[in-house]
Amino acid sequence: MEDKLVTLAIHTNEKAQILKSVLEGENIEVHINDVDLNNPVSAGVRIRIKESDLPKALSVVENRHLFSYDEEETYRTDDGRKRILVPVDFSEYSLTACQFAFNQARDLNAKVKILHVYFNPYYPTALPMAEAFAYQGKEEKEFQNIIEKVRENIQKLCNIIDEKVSAGEFPPVNYSYVLKEGLPEEEIVTFTKEYKPALIVMGTRGKDQKDADLIGSVTAEVIEMTHVPLIAIPENTPFRDLKAVKHIAFLTNFSQRDLISFDVMIKLLEPYKDIKISLTHISVKKSDRWDEIKLAGIKTYFSNQYPHLNIDYELIDTNDMLKSLDEYIKDAGIEILALTTSKRNIFARMFSPSISRKMLFHSDTPLLVLRG
Repeated sequence: MEDKLVTLAIHTNEKAQILKSVLEGENIEVHINDVDLNNPVSAGVRIRIKESDLPKALSVVENRHLFSYDEEETYRTDDGRKRILVPVDFSEYSLTACQFAFNQARDLNAKVKILHVYFNPYYPTALPMAEAFAYQGKEEKEFQNIIEKVRENIQKLCNIIDEKVSAGEFPPVNYSYVLKEGLPEEEIVTFTKEYKPALIVMGTRGKDQKDADLIGSVTAEVIEMTHVPLIAIPENTPFRDLKAVKHIAFLTNFSQRDLISFDVMIKLLEPYKDIKISLTHISVKKSDRWDEIKLAGIKTYFSNQYPHLNIDYELIDTNDMLKSLDEYIKDAGIEILALTTSKRNIFARMFSPSISRKMLFHSDTPLLVLRG
């Protein structure tokens, strides 16, 4: 008896192509037909499969949560896969961060959550009650306009991502989005504690940012406030995939925290076998014999602990850390700078910026920031 075709779903062409790619990866034959042949553009397309494949196809769709973008409870469900969080502000560099995150999710078998935090300008007023109600009604209407604009923007971003997946520019990984109200840095950190991602990916403008933006930078604040590994991708980064990276520098002060951070980094880099890692210490004291002794000790530790890795070691003496770091990155062909940071209070962050914060605004080299 002939196995007849049945309709699994009706989607836009972009989403249909994604679903087709996923199902064919599970050896399910897929046919795509226009719903309305007289008006194919507006009506979408029909995804059809063999009736005998229907149970398997439904299982694939359900398990991967395909196209169910805005599910408040999605992040509470632990399906065993790693999670990658991408905070966005709908800029061009946000899309760059999304592409990087999708490629990383493909290699780690992870899912992606896109987070946008919007600000509510409405505050309770001290006006008399009659006037307050009128004022409140006006403010709430304006706030609803903000919400509608935010939802429109996130849907546009999802549509762009779907188109890029369909075109093969993004890999077809499971993703969804969530919208939160509040201050971006605070809500990102709070959501991170709930969602528990293995990695946060954030886009930045890189060294073109004004110094005045330093303290207010959302990325810089999140780096200081979270324990989750974070990679900051500047707008002008030439690559969008860790597969293209050949050389990473890991800054070390020979501390125990650095050893812990290095191990976390190696787990994130596990799918990438050809990356060279330079363990780098920058000394502001000339000819510090103690640094050389510690470097010899750490060489022995890493050769025993990670015999399979391609690791070399650099000891840089300098009076100008940022300048020497710039020269080293350029001369050695460093593509990602990895470093350990620690949680510090607001006064320390304002008056004594960390190396991660300085480099975030000083360089166009991506930063992988870890908390040891």
